[in-house]
Amino acid sequence: MTYKAVIFDLDGTLVNSIEDIADAMNTVLLNHNYPTHTYNTYKNLVGSGIKSLVINALPKNHRSDLETDNCLNTMMTIYSEQCTTKTQPYSGIIKLLDSLKSKQLKISVFSNKADVLTKKIVLALLPDYFEPVFGLKIEAHKKPNPVVALEICKTLNVLPEETIFVGDTGIDIQTANNANMLAVGVSWGFRDKKELIDHGASHILNHPLDLIDLL
Repeated sequence: MTYKAVIFDLDGTLVNSIEDIADAMNTVLLNHNYPTHTYNTYKNLVGSGIKSLVINALPKNHRSDLETDNCLNTMMTIYSEQCTTKTQPYSGIIKLLDSLKSKQLKISVFSNKADVLTKKIVLALLPDYFEPVFGLKIEAHKKPNPVVALEICKTLNVLPEETIFVGDTGIDIQTANNANMLAVGVSWGFRDKKELIDHGASHILNHPLDLIDLL
């Protein structure tokens, strides 16, 4: 198969954003006198969008709709102000993107992070590489729903089977398989290899440039 496009997840795949996410959410929790969580704990809380993160970070007996909405609004405000404070691309990502660009592959981003924040981070840290860039706009369309991934294929004028989907969580792998794309996991992200393999990853990358070998 000749691959023409690569769709990347953002957090845990292209950029290490866990500290900015955790710092913002912990600020929300502290403001409400709730227990905070470690960076490692947050690695297992992210991946399904900020609303899911807020719900799972809150104490179980404080997850009412009202409290969730209040904390979500505060989280969005705080995180949007500091979403690029500590976040950086993983080592080797820029070289990979330059290589893909030189090969004239079409590269895109699809994240479960809110669309405005996804675009903000990509523009700040990885400008001029991706088109289109999609974050979450409609809750029902978040990964592993393949609808946005398939929309990206239409935008890029490529077939799903000509597309590689790269991510760091089981949700990303499910998305790829649901969209009939090549499911590729990365070992440097927020989840372990076992999760990726258990969800059906066809390949696991140990370094960003390993993707070139698949092409």
